[in-house]
Amino acid sequence: MANTLNKEDNKFFYSQMLTITIPVMLQQLVAVGLNLIDTIMVGKISENALAAVGAANQIYFIYGVAAFGIFSGAAVYAVQFWGIKDLVKLRKVMGIDYIMCFALTIPTIILALVAGPQLISLFTDEAEVIELGKQYIDIACISYIFSGISFVITYNSRSVAILKVPTIISTSAVFLNVILNFCLIYGKFGFPEMGVRGAATATLIARICECVAMLSYIYIFSKEHPLKAKISEMIHIEKDLFISVMKTAAPVIGNEGLWAISNAIVFAIYGQISAAALAIVQIANTVTEVFQTLYAGMSNASAVIIGKTLGRGEKDLSYQYGLKMIKLTFIFNIFTMTLLIIAIWPIAGIYDFEAETTDMLIKSLLVFAAAQLPKMLVYVLVCGIIRAGGDTMWCLIMEFIFNFCIQIGLAYLAVNILNLPLFLAIAVVMLAETIKSVFCVQRVLSKKWMNVFTGR
Repeated sequence: MANTLNKEDNKFFYSQMLTITIPVMLQQLVAVGLNLIDTIMVGKISENALAAVGAANQIYFIYGVAAFGIFSGAAVYAVQFWGIKDLVKLRKVMGIDYIMCFALTIPTIILALVAGPQLISLFTDEAEVIELGKQYIDIACISYIFSGISFVITYNSRSVAILKVPTIISTSAVFLNVILNFCLIYGKFGFPEMGVRGAATATLIARICECVAMLSYIYIFSKEHPLKAKISEMIHIEKDLFISVMKTAAPVIGNEGLWAISNAIVFAIYGQISAAALAIVQIANTVTEVFQTLYAGMSNASAVIIGKTLGRGEKDLSYQYGLKMIKLTFIFNIFTMTLLIIAIWPIAGIYDFEAETTDMLIKSLLVFAAAQLPKMLVYVLVCGIIRAGGDTMWCLIMEFIFNFCIQIGLAYLAVNILNLPLFLAIAVVMLAETIKSVFCVQRVLSKKWMNVFTGR
């Protein structure tokens, strides 16, 4: 993997890395940390309330995954058009994002309002939980449309690498959500005590404020923002462009959907070991998510750098940037794995578990730490390099084979046939990520992932 970047190319690479990685990482880190606080607040009401909000939010999770697939798939084109400063087509891609946003969001809201209890009953059969979940989703689902619009602006802001203000807005919205939760769930500072309805109302208000702030920033306070498009600029979309964008986005939607479903099934299989096993996996996931925020920033930065370069038709330079990103990911993998290992024993000490459960938690966290190496390498390779070249169908095939088929199969084998303890079952499942990482590296080295959509 010899790297031949000159001084100027290296300077561009690292400046873009810092410009994009840090804001995206902060967005993710704040969201992960404060969402944990949000969950704790709802949990103070009752276990049923927490279960209800968790079940109701599964609908938003699936909606968010679908939105991510659409917008990140379209971003492949947005980044390349921005790379050649083609504002006309960049804004048409943004118009496609808005069209798909409304096409996805409005039916989801209607479905949540009409069939909320039936959807929640897919996750639980307890009447009180279903009723509390209905109370939550009847209010919270209205926020989806505001989230969708904010998503469009956020993803396209990443494409043009203008992230400072959107990051401040998103972070402020999360803090506002937590503050409003405290006031409306518990009835503090003169506000009514609304329980789960208060949590939903806080979410709705925060997302409305975020959306209004995003639109105001683009259309009122920014004079020459590249995303400041007129409606006429966004709705006159050539059929060929729309079809091309959706052909790229559709496999990403499938990819993310398979990822969400396979993870849910694997977690359910872990739960067959014991309730403690499921709790341990949930803790391990929450802890590792904190460390994984770095890679969300890195993959977004990589996608922008490589996408812009490909948009100019510079395939060789794009390939060199891809090699450099692989090397950086290896370095940061060692760093984050070491930090996670150091943090394991203090984290285990927070929970008042029995000695046997604490021991299993420590062993499982050690496996999760080791799995950082292949798992985060795959994450950056797929989301930051291969997708940036528009090779989304190959990514979908890999997701289906390794996550949906092999991981689920290995989980079933480890738990139901070999009857392995949790930490060994996790290790067996993570073998799929290790093998997948080899295929992903080979794909990058093959250069078959590089597609140019700008005609350059």
